[in-house]
Amino acid sequence: MSDNRANDTAAITTVLEDLYKAWDAGDADAFVAGYTPEATAIMPGSYRASREEIRQGMAAGFPSFLKGSTTTNRQLGIRFLGRDGAIVVSESGILFPGESEAPADRIVYATWVLEKRDDAWQIAAYHNSPAQSAS
Repeated sequence: MSDNRANDTAAITTVLEDLYKAWDAGDADAFVAGYTPEATAIMPGSYRASREEIRQGMAAGFPSFLKGSTTTNRQLGIRFLGRDGAIVVSESGILFPGESEAPADRIVYATWVLEKRDDAWQIAAYHNSPAQSAS
């Protein structure tokens, strides 16, 4: 069982790494390649109800307000839900050209829900919330 979890962990990590690489390339189609067709994405002020809506949002953002941006990403943990489900928690930030560090107002905590379909892990849901500094 532990070998399967190690393989699953590696496969999930690859799905997310591929997504981050697609962001860096500004490629909306590659960005959603790891999403299920009925995936959802919730961000402050935004709800996207399918992979296609997510793709459209990224296709509009990459050449405009996200142009040239990259991301910083740190996986905080993976928790498995049975054999075919997993939750990943991460911390991410958006970097614009010339930045080496994301400012605090662009750091988010994210929850990724993944499911295994036909032996491949896919993103079923994504949600993020601005990180708040402890005060």
